[in-house]
Amino acid sequence: MHSHDPQSFAFLASSAALVIVYALVVTELVNRAIVAVLGAGLLIALGILSQQQAIAAVDFNTIGLLVGMMIMVAVARKSGLFGYVAVKAAQFARGSPAGILFALALVTAILSAFLNNVTTILLVVPVTFLVCGELKVPVYPFLFAEVFASNIGGTATLIGDPPNIMIGSAAHLSFDQFLLHLAPVVLVILAAQFAVNHLIWGRKLRADAGDRAHVMQLKAAEAIEDRRLLRWSVIALLLTTAAFAVEDQLHLQAATIAMIGGAAMLLIDNIPLAHSEHARNVTSALNEIEWITIFFFLGLFMVVGAVEHAGVLAWLGDRLIAATGSDMRLAASGTLWVSAVLSAIVDNIPFVATMIPLIKTLAPHFGGEAAIQPVWWSLALGACLGGNGTLVGASPNLVAAGLAEKAGVEFSFLKFTALAFPMMLASIGLCQIYILWRYF
Repeated sequence: MHSHDPQSFAFLASSAALVIVYALVVTELVNRAIVAVLGAGLLIALGILSQQQAIAAVDFNTIGLLVGMMIMVAVARKSGLFGYVAVKAAQFARGSPAGILFALALVTAILSAFLNNVTTILLVVPVTFLVCGELKVPVYPFLFAEVFASNIGGTATLIGDPPNIMIGSAAHLSFDQFLLHLAPVVLVILAAQFAVNHLIWGRKLRADAGDRAHVMQLKAAEAIEDRRLLRWSVIALLLTTAAFAVEDQLHLQAATIAMIGGAAMLLIDNIPLAHSEHARNVTSALNEIEWITIFFFLGLFMVVGAVEHAGVLAWLGDRLIAATGSDMRLAASGTLWVSAVLSAIVDNIPFVATMIPLIKTLAPHFGGEAAIQPVWWSLALGACLGGNGTLVGASPNLVAAGLAEKAGVEFSFLKFTALAFPMMLASIGLCQIYILWRYF
């Protein structure tokens, strides 16, 4: 361990590396995967981190969970499961645009609680374009509502959002604990978001009677590409989610469960194929994994590991403890607001990776691991919901913007942020009330 000397080479070099990685990720001048891996490589080359320390800094539970779930979704998408859900959602709302806005946002929130929310956006957005095209209504309000719902829904569970996976992993918090502590406030925030959506857009969206009738005639079954695969996909996704819920009793980590699920679905997908097709089929599924996200994580864990190793985080922790004067309520509230605002400006993953070891340093001051739980919940709420504040705040926002631009729909930084930032601050206000009411 290096000293906390802010003048030391390791302290300055690792801090500079983190700032440069952040700056390049926000400006998007260079792809974030390249930035993170290159940053990690340079820190190892400069001797600030040994190769062993760099590997140890990576949270492979997070990496394995993401890869496993991405494979499962890739196979399930092939079956037509998600197209089927889309048509059903539109018909459930009787072809009413305001109803569909509500239904799609609700489906997005529920799916995001159990699947990675980038994945959810990748599944729901194509459906949205289909439905809006049929009804001839503008697609932007739907995309905005879905992005918000994905970040809100993802906040409720251990597996819904990468920061929660990281926090659960580091603080040894279970799937059930996340639901118990975060779901109540998430439901309130979701209801508030739906009310705002309706006031701003829902009551103005109108569809022609003929277009509504057409949507009601679509046959959901026609969206299904492969019935056998669809059946098995549903079974596998349900079993995997159930296993996440009892992972403590199974003595397995989330990564193992997701990897078993992913491998099982690849096997099911391969069974009816000729042997000569197997390699090509598996390759096409593995190509669906978001490798940019995975390599960004790998590099980033190492860069943050260097910052931690150089004593930067311990130094910041001392400052945080000094600022909160060992007042637990102040520590939780401070963590909530700081993480919300910072997660809106920069991706919430590096921020949470930086905060986790910091919060761990608080435990001895407040009487152990269990005592600082409210601070962990504050970090989870701030980091996940703060991501709604700007276009670069969370990955689903950027994914939706990319899909929109490809389809010729304007989805600019300023247009999104002008409405999103105040809505995000209001949601954090609700969290503040909840945390004070529930824990203090």
